[in-house]
Amino acid sequence: MKKLIIKGGRVIDPAQKMDAVRDILIEDGQIAAIGDAISADDAEVIDATGKLVTPGLIDIHVHLRDPGLEYKEDIVSGSKAAVHGGFTSIACMPNTKPVNDNLTVTEYILNKAALEGFCRVFPIASITKGMKGETLSEMGELKEAGCYALSDDGVPVANAEMMRRAMEYARPFGLVIATHAEHLELVGSGVMNDGPVATELGLKGIPWVAEDAATARDVMLSEFTGCRLHVCHVSTKGSVDIVRQAKKRGVPVTCEATPHHFSLTDDAVRGYNTNAKMNPPLRSDEDRQAVLAGLADGTIDAIATDHAPHHLDEKNVEFNIAMNGVVGLETALPLSLQLVRDGVIDLNRMVELLTCGPANALNLPVGTLEVGSPADVTVIDTDLKWTLTAQELASKSKNTPFDGWELQGTALCTIVDGKIAYKK
Repeated sequence: MKKLIIKGGRVIDPAQKMDAVRDILIEDGQIAAIGDAISADDAEVIDATGKLVTPGLIDIHVHLRDPGLEYKEDIVSGSKAAVHGGFTSIACMPNTKPVNDNLTVTEYILNKAALEGFCRVFPIASITKGMKGETLSEMGELKEAGCYALSDDGVPVANAEMMRRAMEYARPFGLVIATHAEHLELVGSGVMNDGPVATELGLKGIPWVAEDAATARDVMLSEFTGCRLHVCHVSTKGSVDIVRQAKKRGVPVTCEATPHHFSLTDDAVRGYNTNAKMNPPLRSDEDRQAVLAGLADGTIDAIATDHAPHHLDEKNVEFNIAMNGVVGLETALPLSLQLVRDGVIDLNRMVELLTCGPANALNLPVGTLEVGSPADVTVIDTDLKWTLTAQELASKSKNTPFDGWELQGTALCTIVDGKIAYKK
């Protein structure tokens, strides 16, 4: 395997509290050295002068749709979209067909990712068999197969006793329970955030209490059982504060926020824009500001995309029946950099939210440039301006609310396991 030297970039690695202009030597798929004026005669040189160099970005909430729904996305196209966006590691949700609730599906995902994928893929298995909320999945078998967390994402575990038992069983295996916090009885037939825009459009609303009540329940169950809990895609003022207060009490809870929830409000639904339909829905500006505050004060541990590809035919329908979700792997980095430009967070905090933050949330063995660690590196141009054209996305699906937006910042080079997986 050939050597690589990344020369003269601003290296930010929050896991090591590093922020300095450095060279990085990559050898045999590992970080071999970080220092000044590193040279090696037989190495390929990547000039990163004036650029940002970070540990490979990590997205812990991705839907790859593989197996079973490959017309929307598959492991190859999804991982390709990931490296285009600067991500070297992604964790994929279990709502495939069949559901990833067993050894066979987990091994299929890992084998296909190893043979044909562009980046690391960490499978998340389901909490319950078939995501039906009735019987617990075989957690020990799934852990042994290579799963790092359990989630029925997209379908909340409605039965509190079932969730309690799930946490009690998951804890000894060191598995994280990642909850889709939603109270279905309160959601009802709602299709967007409950508020003035929903009233104006004549659409049934989803109240904030549907998320808050479910978040509170699962945080209390985590406190009761001692099991690690990760709250997916927090979108309300209340759920951010519930996590904040739980952390102060020492509850083992982490959470994530998505770029669409910190960049948009329910105003984006005007015109019945189905590319602005997702679950949880886009909220009010008050909620968006609370998410921004959570990103700034450390309450929120990770930025995760909830990358949810859908075919055009599933979005080009009436709003009420359109599928929930947007693609996000290729827009997360510039939208996160916008937080820095807006003064919400600094660059070190942004890198933390996209590297060691998500890695720590799910106990993933990545997220740092420490010598001896896997050589997953992202080289970023923070200034490059570009206009998003949905049809040019590497993802099979093009369902993005950011089509036509002028964005700033992009991955120039994505290195996975010491090999260049993408170069702009």
